[in-house]
Amino acid sequence: QVQLVESGGGLVQAGDSLRLSCAASGRTFSMYAMGWFRQAPGKERGFVAAVWWSSGSTYYADSVKGRFIISRDSAKKTLYLQMNSLKPEDTAVYYCAADTTYGRLTSGDDYDYWGQGTQVTVSS
Repeated sequence: QVQLVESGGGLVQAGDSLRLSCAASGRTFSMYAMGWFRQAPGKERGFVAAVWWSSGSTYYADSVKGRFIISRDSAKKTLYLQMNSLKPEDTAVYYCAADTTYGRLTSGDDYDYWGQGTQVTVSS
């Protein structure tokens, strides 16, 4: 199994920056990709960004392109999400996820392991 633990969430003002981290442990050698998803109250879980673990290639949702940066440190087994120019609509619980079976990066149903989530609140 793979265990994922997110951290770095908090309360910030619109326009501020925040950096989320996701520490992975367990059978991390089996990971093909990792991603960030978010879910606001009363809304469906949505894709934010993903990275292929071996190459570092990235993919972003249109809503965060140019503002968020996803990256990974293989040696530290840690995933990051640098969030810049935050907007109130970015407010949500952010989840880290790992894919071990070459699933579709934008589909949460194709990820195998999930963290507990970290709250991000952006005030106006």
